Amino acid sequence: MTEQKVERAVRCLVDQKPFDLADGVFLGDLEGPLRALIRRDFPKATNQDFICSEHLVHYRLLKMDQMIAKDYDQNHKLNKKLTRVMQRDIYNVVDVREQLEDSLTFGQRVADAVAHFGGSWPFIITFVSIMVVWILVNGLHLFGVHFDPFPFILLNLFLSMVAAIQAPLIMMSQNRSAEYDRMESRNDYHVNLKSEEEIRMLHSKIDHIIQEDTPNQMQIAKIQMQMLGSIESQVAELRRLQTELEATARADMPVDPESGNQGHK
Repeated sequence: MTEQKVERAVRCLVDQKPFDLADGVFLGDLEGPLRALIRRDFPKATNQDFICSEHLVHYRLLKMDQMIAKDYDQNHKLNKKLTRVMQRDIYNVVDVREQLEDSLTFGQRVADAVAHFGGSWPFIITFVSIMVVWILVNGLHLFGVHFDPFPFILLNLFLSMVAAIQAPLIMMSQNRSAEYDRMESRNDYHVNLKSEEEIRMLHSKIDHIIQEDTPNQMQIAKIQMQMLGSIESQVAELRRLQTELEATARADMPVDPESGNQGHK
């Protein structure tokens, strides 16, 4: 029994204390990142070196802390970058209509009103009514009025004057509409640029969650399962040793010659 224990005893890399093989693992059986973390403190360690479960738990917890800290730092950087994007002055969104109306002059307001009225049915009906009355009055000599006989030269003059005055006013209003469209287009560009930047940042966060956070969480869960497996192995080994000790103790008890039973030593 003593020789078997000597064969199973190994020394821990960290404190050089003897341990049973069931109380730890060899470095070669560990994963690369965890093995590299141990070799950072023990550069001369090889894959044949042994580390006990107590110190292995310490390095596993240290590895989980590093992974959590890395994820937290990356998320913090992405949040700061997203905050800077949303606070940029170049992406300020303005109310184009309100800004344009506040800057209108009296002449521009008159031009807009004339263009609005000139392109409506009330203007057409009123204008046609005036022309019909004009023609009837001068053509039929109603009420003894005959100031513009056929071919109604004065009426043609008034029509030309109205068209000459109305055309520039309508063009002024169209220029205002074109300016409004340009301002709206620039505002839409800023909105789209801001939205694109925000979507890009959200994509970065989602990619970080998919590519780093989720694998890290799975890796942490795997480390936890390995720690639980190590604990179960140690418990099973303790039970086996307890069974061996109980069997050895029963074998060493003296036999009572009268009853044939083993007595207490």
